[in-house]
Amino acid sequence: MTQDIDTKGPDINNSVIIDKNELGIAYVTINRAHAYNALSLGCMQSLLTAFSDCSSDASVRVIVLAGSGKGFCAGHDLAEMRSHPERTFQQQTIDTCATLMLAITQSPKPVIAKVHGVATAAGCQLVASCDLVVADKRARFATPGINLGLFCSTPMVPLSRNVSKKHAMEMLLLGDFISAQRAYEMGFVNRLAPADQLNQLVDELAAKIASKSSMTLKTGKQAFYQQIDKNISEAYDYCGQVMVDNMMTHDAQEGIDAFIAKRDPVWQDK
Repeated sequence: MTQDIDTKGPDINNSVIIDKNELGIAYVTINRAHAYNALSLGCMQSLLTAFSDCSSDASVRVIVLAGSGKGFCAGHDLAEMRSHPERTFQQQTIDTCATLMLAITQSPKPVIAKVHGVATAAGCQLVASCDLVVADKRARFATPGINLGLFCSTPMVPLSRNVSKKHAMEMLLLGDFISAQRAYEMGFVNRLAPADQLNQLVDELAAKIASKSSMTLKTGKQAFYQQIDKNISEAYDYCGQVMVDNMMTHDAQEGIDAFIAKRDPVWQDK
């Protein structure tokens, strides 16, 4: 089932497309190929609607985020931002972007970025905000704001939580493109694929995740991001409680029983 999401901003055409399949995979595609999928205010508002829809849809188990046309996302729509120089518009744009990134991280559904072409600035921020990243071997990444006199301060937030401090600062201070291979070596990308195998690899990965208990996926994703910035003692206290609560659920008991009985589990997502 394909669903077009109308933009609330100045875009004329639908800037986001949602396609859901029978496996519970929702494909959210940025549809501004004419602008290299730059994140206009309207596009970001549409992405927020898309993630809200997918996150609340019980039939959706995994979300794949992609870009149409020649690349993933070129970052903020700088032409739009320059055409609205007033501070209120700039603040609204940056606030909406932050809300979008948090919506991805806080979604109960795992989110996979499918990257081809380039992902720059806020586009790189989108990638860093996703849970997993699969990239075309020819893809490139950059936080090039430094070259424009505009430090990529907000892309820095998820980037610095994905790679080492030295790697993050290298990208932010130089503003150069890095290859998909380099991004993989830095731990920014999970899997690499030849261009003609990208869709297949993403579909296989998404299908494997979709086969798990959605209750367990939600529990684990939430716990991961909650514990990551705690000190180790607090993290153990928090995750210990999460695990005990998880053990009390139907799906955990079903999964253990199925393992002991050497059969496939039957999830009830509770």
